[in-house]
Amino acid sequence: MGLATLLAVGGPLGVGAGLASAGAALMILRRRESPELRREREQVTADLPLAADLLVASLRAGQPITGALDVTVEAIGGPLGERLAWVSGQLRWGAAPENAWGALASDRSLAPLARVMSRAALGGAPVGDVLTRLSDDSRHAARAASAAAAQRVGVQVVAPLGLCFLPAFVFLGIIPVIAGLAGEVLLP
Repeated sequence: MGLATLLAVGGPLGVGAGLASAGAALMILRRRESPELRREREQVTADLPLAADLLVASLRAGQPITGALDVTVEAIGGPLGERLAWVSGQLRWGAAPENAWGALASDRSLAPLARVMSRAALGGAPVGDVLTRLSDDSRHAARAASAAAAQRVGVQVVAPLGLCFLPAFVFLGIIPVIAGLAGEVLLP
């Protein structure tokens, strides 16, 4: 991209513009999420409502938080299971619950779970209702994201069709009308 800018602008100004555009392209590429990370994030987001429901069911059945986490890890697996297993291990080793759950707060998908569990650990509140609400909110967000994706697909499908039919409309609809009107106006 920098080379194209250098060639397009040319001269000393082109060198500066080329370096600037190359730097901008590198920044954009570094900020872009890799496909593996995106798939992992999507899987964590998809598994979160089920994990929250499993935690609630286990806690209501009388399991301690580490036991509920172990049941959930065994049922869920995947990247979310790995992260929850790490939290369970930290809690078993005696780490402060807010610190163990706080480590998940850096992950955008797991930040709500980390906040809910940290608050519950600090305040001693029962987490069943809060986790149920988190599960419902996660499902609602997933439905909204899938509806937005479906709308984007509709627009992406229509755009190429519009680009194909617009020239045909101009050549078959507008140009003959203009030519006919011009013939009547210019030639009496």
